[in-house]
Amino acid sequence: MSLPPEKASELKQIIHQQLLKMDVHGRIREVLAETIREELAPEHQQLSTEDLIKALRQRGIIDDVMKELKFVTDVNEKERTLAPKPSTHFVDREPPVLKKTNIDPTRRYLYLQVLGGKAFLEHLQEPEPLPGQICSTFTLCLHFRNQRFRSKPVPCACEPDFQDGFLLEIHKDSLGDGSKMVDATTMLSICDPVHMVLIKTDTFGETTLVASYFLEWRSVLAAENGITNVAVELLGVGTESKVSVGVLNIRLEMYPQLNKTLSSEITSTQFTLERQKTAEKERLFLVYAKQWWREYLQIRPTHNARLVKIFAQDENGVNRPVCSYVRPLRAGRLLDTPRQAARFVSVLGHERAPVIGGGGGKQEQWCTLLAFLCRNKGDCEDHANLLCSLLLGFGLEAFVCVGTKAKGVPHTWVMTCGSDGTITFWESLTGHRYLHRPINPDDPPLVEQPKPLYPYRTIGCIFNHQKFFGNCQPSDAVEVCVFDLHDESRWKPMSGEAIKSVCPPGATSSVPPFPPLCAPTIDAAVTSNEIEVQLRILVSEHRKDLGLSTVWDDQLSYLLSPALAAYELERTTGVSAGNEEFQDAVRRAVPDGHTFKGFPIHFVHRNARRAFATCLRSPFCEEIICCRGDQVRLAVRVRVFTYPESACAVWIMFACKYRSVL
Repeated sequence: MSLPPEKASELKQIIHQQLLKMDVHGRIREVLAETIREELAPEHQQLSTEDLIKALRQRGIIDDVMKELKFVTDVNEKERTLAPKPSTHFVDREPPVLKKTNIDPTRRYLYLQVLGGKAFLEHLQEPEPLPGQICSTFTLCLHFRNQRFRSKPVPCACEPDFQDGFLLEIHKDSLGDGSKMVDATTMLSICDPVHMVLIKTDTFGETTLVASYFLEWRSVLAAENGITNVAVELLGVGTESKVSVGVLNIRLEMYPQLNKTLSSEITSTQFTLERQKTAEKERLFLVYAKQWWREYLQIRPTHNARLVKIFAQDENGVNRPVCSYVRPLRAGRLLDTPRQAARFVSVLGHERAPVIGGGGGKQEQWCTLLAFLCRNKGDCEDHANLLCSLLLGFGLEAFVCVGTKAKGVPHTWVMTCGSDGTITFWESLTGHRYLHRPINPDDPPLVEQPKPLYPYRTIGCIFNHQKFFGNCQPSDAVEVCVFDLHDESRWKPMSGEAIKSVCPPGATSSVPPFPPLCAPTIDAAVTSNEIEVQLRILVSEHRKDLGLSTVWDDQLSYLLSPALAAYELERTTGVSAGNEEFQDAVRRAVPDGHTFKGFPIHFVHRNARRAFATCLRSPFCEEIICCRGDQVRLAVRVRVFTYPESACAVWIMFACKYRSVL
């Protein structure tokens, strides 16, 4: 096949560029020198082309070049030569190609680069990770004006090698005014900070919140050439909120470049005015809250012992009104129903804030939503705030309840008020729902009273993004509470205007905006398969240690799938379905005279070894895994259900069938 001269020269140019890129000439020179030195005798000083090509082929250089040069083949020929893909689930293992972002000239962008870190002294003694070795990593998560970004994980070190860039869209003009580019003065009024959260992931996949920082990006508006470098000192969280954990080097750049920059005096004056305005609003709210609390205590002195929470500390140790932790949150197309939202919140991990030292006291830490979502776990307050926000987004009248469970343990949960007066409690840690029917203590003894099924004992206050009520009924026991929120003799309200002044969507406030939820990045089928393969190995090894052989029944394993799907459906909707078909299939798969045993269990993590250890602690599961008898066949099925933020519900079912011997 002959090529036109221009095509031939273009092809030569491409090959030449590729050879330069791979430094093939340098490698050939090395091979040439080595071949002359090692393989040629002193009397033979001539080297033929064949000798050189043979040496290059032996060292794999020709193969490397041919792999790098990719030629487009005829489509029909390609279709004939390629074998068809199997019809099973297929995942492309090719590494993702980084796409170039096209910058829209009608939009303003902030290009934020993280150019390494330093002084992370906790990792001063951290050894250099060996190639391929699993090590603890840092990940930086960002949120800015409804956009979320995540850096590549980097090994934990005293000077972590962050080298990432994020293109943040600042402003897009409204339709019909697209040709007008927003100027520096308009951008100065955009007071949303860049929220940065640093997460540490250990070798077991457990996440820890390291730092949470609000970056003031508008200093770039006064920088020459629209570029500025900032050294950001990150402080710890919770009890360590005054301790430095490290420094990040950040470079900010405006795209397109500003025609006219502002003076540093203008930007600093704007920042000062905003801080003063916010501080004054917060001061006035504090004065109002103190007055409200005095009035609340005058109703009944015992109110002093009730759990009425007006302020709560976030991860940075900042006191904020509890109403600011909740606001309507729409999940787009990621969640379809309020009950699915409750299921999603329940599969996020539950972990109390760490306490240094003993005493059994509970460390208070209500996390901002970004910190909670990036860590994928939090305390009951974080779960309740997120569930209440999602239910408000679905158009329900939802409140966070602050009270106690059994033994006086402080707890928070969610309550919804139906338009017909129905009160429903939602437990954010489990997804369970309970109807509330109050007991009337004045009824005669013979009147049958409803028996409460919920675990809650007392309730001190309820709140959402617009309302706050303190419980001023004679008893704060949940079972006798009447939730008539319009009756001020039962529930003392706070001023809606006062709440609005310090909680969005009011004016300037120190409260961070809510980030959008992210779609799951986990492939459920692949993850299910990986966990199942690991569990099979663990079971076989465990039985081998007991001197038992292991025979797997793949068909029986497959028949367990409908049961796992039904369990998850029941957790989500409260409706059980498909049990008859599952039982019928098992009966047909187990011959007469054989016994079938099955054990389902649920996890919210994807660690197979940890799950197996938990299963062995159950006598029922241990009986199946260590089953002895005639014609023993084992089965295991894993089903991973993914939710937003890559939260997972993992269902595992172990089963066995064997001949019953009397």
